[in-house]
Amino acid sequence: MLIEHRGIQPSLHPDAYVATTAVIIGDVAIASGARIMHGAVLNAEDGQVRIGRNTVIMENTVVRGRSRHGVFVGNSVMVGPHAHLNGTVVEDEAFIATGASLFPGSRVGAGAEVRINPVVQVNTRLAPGAMIPIGWVAVGDTARILSPERHDEIWAIQRELDFPGTVYGVDRTVPMGELMGLQSKYYGTHRGDTVIEPSTRSGDA
Repeated sequence: MLIEHRGIQPSLHPDAYVATTAVIIGDVAIASGARIMHGAVLNAEDGQVRIGRNTVIMENTVVRGRSRHGVFVGNSVMVGPHAHLNGTVVEDEAFIATGASLFPGSRVGAGAEVRINPVVQVNTRLAPGAMIPIGWVAVGDTARILSPERHDEIWAIQRELDFPGTVYGVDRTVPMGELMGLQSKYYGTHRGDTVIEPSTRSGDA
């Protein structure tokens, strides 16, 4: 399903493939040879999503572009099922495995491997060719790669990376009630979305 959001329709190269149960929303551009599989959601909230040539986005992946952090996925990238790419840059020929979570401001270098169920924290940069083991956490610029039980070390770095400011645009002291009011307004813009009929699609898959 293709959806116009904030007046912008997705753009698909004629030889890209988007599965019938995938959802592509707003300012999303999908390049030649890219494959978007069933259940994937590519959502340009108010930031771009760009998917490179011959890149495969597997089933039930969520890709979310944000105003200050668009998603830019390079060429020949594999993104495994149930991954979460949120405001991130993934360079060419990287491997993002099942269940990986990449947060706003993060960057995964060319040829890097992010294995099953790891986390790449906000504003973290993973060097080209680097590898995150199964379930581990990359945090910092340049990234330190730590096992999840080293929470105190992870938090000592993470708290300086400004998660609430990067993800929500607020100070850490903003109460949850106020934050969710802002989030409700932010996501409420989808009430004006329009489903694009096949005859009006830009570069219909």
